[in-house]
Amino acid sequence: MRPLSLLETRVLGVLVEKQHTVPDSYPLSLNSLTLGCNQKTARDPVLNASEAEVQAAIDSLRVLSLVFESSGSRVARYEHNTGRVLGLPSQSVALLAVLMLRGPQTASELRANCERLHRFADTSSVEAFLDELAARSEEKGGPLALKLPRAPGAREPRWTHLLAGPVDVSAMPAAAPDEIVATSEISALKARHDALQAEVSELRALVERLYAELGVARP
Repeated sequence: MRPLSLLETRVLGVLVEKQHTVPDSYPLSLNSLTLGCNQKTARDPVLNASEAEVQAAIDSLRVLSLVFESSGSRVARYEHNTGRVLGLPSQSVALLAVLMLRGPQTASELRANCERLHRFADTSSVEAFLDELAARSEEKGGPLALKLPRAPGAREPRWTHLLAGPVDVSAMPAAAPDEIVATSEISALKARHDALQAEVSELRALVERLYAELGVARP
């Protein structure tokens, strides 16, 4: 499979995320998918893609069978096919989605950020699935995740996905062996805060939609 663009990975990540967080609204319309791609919280980097750009990304992903249009709706709605196309379990799909949405993260951050997509028992189980993604054989398409060198000032190494192609780690600064700062706990708390903030935003949007559908004025 060819490397995906940033917007293609964002579209795919949003579809996986919303499948779990707002199942009543899934599959997603173009408008909902664009809003998810441009969401200000739980996204790195923050994008400002137009509906036309998102539609082009959808069309490209449909060629790869990673996305398909669902039937039986007057408005076109889209869903992902990631697990089947890549031959991955739901745990691995959840990890890749969070990496596509938020950029490189430590295993601890991934466990916190994946909580609404899949609840991992502990950080070691996250690392086990990441190791499987990193060791994926060439017969199956090659590795889909990579452990990055530990950055200066960081206690844990971060992981990144490889759906957008190879990553040049030689240009990344590496931490000295004795350079350890206890920041993972703060990062995990921040990840948890971002996840809760995103959930509140989704619930608020759902309430607004219910008010509109019921024709009830907000108090």
